[in-house]
This record gives sequence, C-alpha cells and structure tokens, in this order.
Amino acid sequence: MKIMIRGLSRLTTEEKILALLAPYGLVQYFHLVMDPNTNNSKGFGFAFMPNPAQAKAAIKSLNGIEVDGEKIRVKKAEDKPEEAKKVEPK
Repeated sequence: MKIMIRGLSRLTTEEKILALLAPYGLVQYFHLVMDPNTNNSKGFGFAFMPNPAQAKAAIKSLNGIEVDGEKIRVKKAEDKPEEAKKVEPK
C-alpha cells in the first residue's frame, strides 16, 4: 500500500521516517520529495508497505504525531488517474 506523509519539517530525513515506519512492518521504500532548485525537502514524501494491514496500522498510529516540531499527516496515497488516451481521427 502506498502511503503519503505530509507536513514534514524541512529538517526531517528519509532515515527518520523509515525509522518511524519500521516497527509496523516491511517498508519497501520511502521517497522524500525534494525541490530541484534548492535541493530542500518539500515537506512530504511517499512510502510503500507491501502488507496492507501493516500499512493501515502505521497510518493509524502515526497520523497526527509530532516529528521535528511539525504535526505530520499520514494517509493512503491516492493513485494518479490515467491520462486519457488521445485517439487520432482517421
């Protein structure tokens, strides 16, 4: 299950988020979104936990906690809608 974590301090590292998620189960990855111009965190990231029950437990326990002075929001990430395929006229 893909999880979105928002409200992160600009000081929060990927390692810190992985350490928060680890007690709930296997985390395949966590990607902290960075601003390409400044190389600073944009304050959110995405994790993937293959076991949905573990992911839901992490969401329930971590949503609303304070990390590095900021209250984080943790929820299931919504899939991006597929772009409509353009059909060329014949």
